[in-house]
Amino acid sequence: MPRRRELERQLTQLEGFIEPSASLEQYSTTPEIAASLIHTAALRGDLDRPVIDLGTGTGILAIASSMMGAAPVIGVDIDPQAIEVATHNAKEVEVDFVIGNIAQHPLCPDRKVTVVMNPPFGAQRPGADRPFLEVASSIASVSYSIHNAESDEFVRAFAAERGGELTDAFALELELPAQFEFHDRPIESIEAEAYRIDWHRH
Repeated sequence: MPRRRELERQLTQLEGFIEPSASLEQYSTTPEIAASLIHTAALRGDLDRPVIDLGTGTGILAIASSMMGAAPVIGVDIDPQAIEVATHNAKEVEVDFVIGNIAQHPLCPDRKVTVVMNPPFGAQRPGADRPFLEVASSIASVSYSIHNAESDEFVRAFAAERGGELTDAFALELELPAQFEFHDRPIESIEAEAYRIDWHRH
């Protein structure tokens, strides 16, 4: 199992989105954040069960999970082009990528899983992260997800409402490059939070 810095180094080799979609809020998760999140999950023992990456994009969280020893690992995304890139990125690890809507895909495993995800923040479609949390609450023992910093109250309330418990919150700073026509700065810094939720399904 690689150390966090080594994992981050390996993740820098992965390709990003070819034609990112603004409506899907397709921003690449940075190697630093992906390595930190997945390394934390490994230390907590949360990769000792199957892992599902919801809205996997180009696959960085799924691939990091596989590199850290998780098996099996599944990545689901609605964008065929992103899945094509993810499949290429995962050529040296064991990850199954599936094209599908996470809210409609039959993700009902008979074994308990850990969900990892960097869902849309809702800048284009308010509440866009909610379906991801809903799926996680229905299938996961534990989930790790990234949200904007203003989501703390919502995520805590959602977890409690669904019988889960928010056990950890990690402050993050996302550096988003200008990739859409409405961006007016070369890089935009956004305050974010990563959350670990225990759904009490063990």
